[in-house]
Parts: sequence; structure tokens; C-alpha cells
Amino acid sequence: AARQLALLSGKTHRLISSAILLRHGETVWQATTVAELSMRRLSASFTNDYLLRAGDDVLRSVGGYRIEGIGVQLFESIVGDHFTILGLPLLPLLSGLRELEVLPS
Repeated sequence: AARQLALLSGKTHRLISSAILLRHGETVWQATTVAELSMRRLSASFTNDYLLRAGDDVLRSVGGYRIEGIGVQLFESIVGDHFTILGLPLLPLLSGLRELEVLPS
């Protein structure tokens, strides 16, 4: 996790999330969303302290951070949808399900 955070330190990276709905094996809806996360420059001492405070939960995150907790302190800016960062374009998916009349509108 420390090595991953060092690689991301001071840089902007993108997270891309997609969802597809199929009906009878045919695509009837799809969406892709992108979030840009700009990580501030992190010192080794801050990173070590962060990892100690974050605990083992941070190891369940691909990037070594969890923005829904203390991991938000790692960033200068975040552009994009929260659910995209978590791995599912939930708001577009819900809209697609309403368009297809699977969910009530």
C-alpha cells in the first residue's frame, strides 16, 4: 500500500467504471463514467502514519485509499461521481433501469 501511494503521490489518475444491461443476450443499455483524482504530494512519514491509522481496511482498496474515510485527506481534488470511484456508475445505472421501465420513474 505504501508503494502504491508513493506512485500516486503528486499525480492525477483516472478511475473508469462501466455497467451494461442485457436483455436476451443483447445490450439494451450501457454507460461508462470517469473520475479524476488528484493526489497531493505525500511525505513518507505522512504515508506511514496514514496507513497505521487506516488499518487493514485500506488493503481492500485497489489504490490503497478509501475516500469515504480518512483517505480523503490524500487528495487535492476529486472530479467525478462518488459511485464511479467506488466502482459502479450507480446514478446512470438507476436512470437506465428507469428508462427500461425496470424501476418506477
